[in-house]
Amino acid sequence: MNILIIGDIVGNSGVKKVKEILPKVIHEEKIDFVIANGENSSDGMGITSKIFKELMLAGVNVVTMGNHTWGKKDIFNIIDNKNLLRPANYPKGVVGNGYGIYNCNNKKIAVINLIGRASMNILSENPFIIANDIVDKIKNDVDFIIIDFHAEATAEKIAMGYYMDGKVTCIFGTHTHVATADETILENGTAYITDIGMTGPKKSVIGMEIAASIKRFVTTLPERYKVSDDEEVICNGCILKLNDENCRAEKIARIKL
Repeated sequence: MNILIIGDIVGNSGVKKVKEILPKVIHEEKIDFVIANGENSSDGMGITSKIFKELMLAGVNVVTMGNHTWGKKDIFNIIDNKNLLRPANYPKGVVGNGYGIYNCNNKKIAVINLIGRASMNILSENPFIIANDIVDKIKNDVDFIIIDFHAEATAEKIAMGYYMDGKVTCIFGTHTHVATADETILENGTAYITDIGMTGPKKSVIGMEIAASIKRFVTTLPERYKVSDDEEVICNGCILKLNDENCRAEKIARIKL
């Protein structure tokens, strides 16, 4: 089984890129299941029901979120959709689903969305404890478990990788929008990469307009971020190859399209 994982989709140009390339990639790479992080897909902050529908129609199976989950009020119209996940370690009682179980090729794939706590400025529960609790709950009912860990600190992500090694199929990081070159299969069989990068305008500061970003750093004054209008759009992510017989990860490979 081949799973395509698409890095943080940024703005309308990122959504357009996914819609343009996804059908071809699915065909050429023999992709069975697609996961995409969509928390920046609407003007760089949040998602709308329109964008969610467009991604589903393009071939995405699951959209994960992060610190901008509530960036657009329209999300409350789709928050209970089983194919849209918000971080599972948001406080108990928050609407939406933190994980989902999906049927694919006679196998059951669990996808868990988590948010980090280091330098994220989001009040959340401990992602390590929540991850372990969810895995203990579902491990006998699924064939594969995949985690999107939306976090700022590389150390927190790497620690999560080792903590869950052997307990889940794959852990991939999102949020920093810069792909890391550390994809690997850990000692106990879990596929891991610290961050899969972004899908958005290339000439930008992690998808945002360069001038506004520089002004914030130079002057320390508040400046409204705006998605870059650069016409060259990149798509970062990874392809996960799974063994259907022993339900283990065989390979994780970065992609840049």
